[in-house]
Order: sequence, then C-alpha cells, then structure tokens
Amino acid sequence: MSKTWFITGTSSGFGRLITEKLLARGDRVAATLRRMEALDDLRATYGDRLWIANLDLTDQDAIRATVDRAFAELGQIDVIVNNAGYGLFGAAEEVSDEEIRRQIDTNLIGSIRIIRAALPHLRAQGGGLIQQVSSEGGQITYPSFSLYHATKWGIEGFVDAVSKEVAPFGIRFTIVEPGPTRTDFAKGLSIAEPMDIYADTPAGQVRHVIFNGGFDIKGDPDRMADAMIDYAGRENPPLRLALGGSTYPSIKSALESRLAELEAHKATTLAMDFDN
Repeated sequence: MSKTWFITGTSSGFGRLITEKLLARGDRVAATLRRMEALDDLRATYGDRLWIANLDLTDQDAIRATVDRAFAELGQIDVIVNNAGYGLFGAAEEVSDEEIRRQIDTNLIGSIRIIRAALPHLRAQGGGLIQQVSSEGGQITYPSFSLYHATKWGIEGFVDAVSKEVAPFGIRFTIVEPGPTRTDFAKGLSIAEPMDIYADTPAGQVRHVIFNGGFDIKGDPDRMADAMIDYAGRENPPLRLALGGSTYPSIKSALESRLAELEAHKATTLAMDFDN
C-alpha cells in the first residue's frame, strides 16, 4: 500500500535518495528544499506524485505555513523525514557567533519547528511516524565538530522527550544515527577560519585528517536509505536506529565509557541526598 511522505532537505544526500526510491515504488512525496530546480528531473518523471515547496529551516513562519499547506493539499501524511541540515566545522573558539547562530537555527531550532508544526496534523489523523535524521554525532563527539554535536545531542534529547508526550496519540519517532557516509555532506560543511594555536591539538589533527584524505568513509547511503524506508514500514520502529559499520562500535564504546564513569563515582552520587 502506497504512503505519503514529507521530507526536508531533498536536493541532495539522504533526502534526494529517499525521495527517488519512494517515487520509484509508487509513493507520494512532499519534498522541501532551497533550490527548487534540483528536483526538476523527478517532477518531469513523476508529475503530481511529487509535491515540491521551497523552504529554509531558519524561516519560522515559512515552516508552519509549508507544513500546513502540505497536509491541506495532500491529506494524510504517513511519514515525516526531518532530514535537512548541515555541519559547522571548527573548534569552538574558531567559529563565529554568526556561524553558531545559523548552525543552531537550522539543525536544532528548524528541526524542532518542523516537528511542532506537524504534531497537530498527526494527532488529528490518528498518528504517524517522524524520522529525525541525527548522526552518530548525537551520541559521540569529534573535536572541531562541537557546534554540530550541540545540535545533534540537542535534537535527540528533544525527540526522546516528545516521543513520550505524544505516544498516546499514535505518533511515533525514530532517531536515525548514520555514521560517516558517502554523501555530499562534506561539500556542505561550513568551515571556520583556523587558529594557529589549535594546529597541534586534537582539533587541528581532525582538521588535518579530514582535509588530507585520511578519513576512511565506508557508509553506503543507498543501503541506509533502504533501511530508513524499511523501518518506517515496521509496526514497532525503534526510537534510535544506528546505521554504519563503524557506527555500532563507536556508539557502544561511548555509552560504555559513560556508564563506567557513572559507576566509578556511584558512592558520591548516592551520598548527595538529605538523611532521613
């Protein structure tokens, strides 16, 4: 049975790939992007099954108006893929206030606004699924990606809580956590001006590895897109779905390290309450 999807950030990467696959199998897609011409080829092939809207996630009013219009014109929307975003690269001291604002407005606040705009419609229709595209960077961290991680850890916390709020209405969430993947993500990076003082630090070392071809990216976006589509059709999709061969050990190691640190200071933690 065909479904109707609402997907942000469809000009390239996961958004474009998922859109192609869904249209090819007969589904309808409401696609949002900033460069309308990027989907001209798909519109020519699939016609009215592809609904397109221009959307910048930093435009608060446009987000709600676009989501409202999509539901009004398409009726029920079964799955929302909150995919749009980009990465800001640079140590915390290197990035500018303007870059920080744009990163947070797009990845975090923009994603939150999409979800908030969709919730009344999903409640009214009796439920639906929201796939929030995060990253392994929502569970682990790399130097020089501190602001990017702030948005991914932030959106994961938001979705984790909201999923509990709206579960009684049949609204489900899956936080998708891809690892390094062969998409156009690197081309969209906003790169801060480096400071010499960080050259021989972990932040500088990550910069050197990434921009000198030393970072081995094995993630297959085609397989990941198939997995996202597959899990969207499951009766009980998980709250979190990690994708990528390097992602599993990276997240597992980070969680084990956090648990070990919690246990190491257990006595102190438990001694902080009033005595009876």
